[in-house]
Amino acid sequence: MKSITINGSQRESVGKKATKALRNAGQVPCVLYGGDKPVHFAAPELAFSKLVYTPNAHTVVINLEGGEVLKAVLQDIQFHPTTDRILHVDFYQLFDDKEIALDIPVQLVGNSKGVKNGGVLRRNNRKLRIKALPANLPDFIEIDITPLKIGDKVAVGDLPSGDYTFLHSDNTVVCQVRTSRTAVVDDEDEDEVEAGDVPATETDDTAAVKE
Repeated sequence: MKSITINGSQRESVGKKATKALRNAGQVPCVLYGGDKPVHFAAPELAFSKLVYTPNAHTVVINLEGGEVLKAVLQDIQFHPTTDRILHVDFYQLFDDKEIALDIPVQLVGNSKGVKNGGVLRRNNRKLRIKALPANLPDFIEIDITPLKIGDKVAVGDLPSGDYTFLHSDNTVVCQVRTSRTAVVDDEDEDEVEAGDVPATETDDTAAVKE
């Protein structure tokens, strides 16, 4: 998984006055959890743009003054209710030998057969939560929707898990192709209908003539 580097400085004071002063100076108060003790630090608000305003998932490398380097993932973020400015950010520290749970974006590729025939693609889950070692975290989960016909769906149980574990039940639907008013029968289905229904119709007509 790709990483974003944030340069920050540890906070000596965590009171309301100190926090307000930080925000007025364009800094965002942050806390890193998961280690032996919480680490309080601050970083420029602009440093979070590539981390927050994106649908992608990233790990974070936090460079603190003094040379300390910590790996983490974004855990929680608070915004101002009216200005949408970042008020506070919580991180969770990563360790190479400890698994972490994280939401990973789903990336659909290909052109669905069902959509070509007028069906509607529905994305039930744009992100999936997985559990893995930091080194095995994927940038995204790719699903090829090319073979999906109208009425077909992809569930978590249909996906290869690889080096990570899905934290969803196997029947959780990720995406599906639903019918619509403009939908037409898929070519393969049409062939099956013609092959199966014609003899049956002829048999009924024959029976009616005999009567």
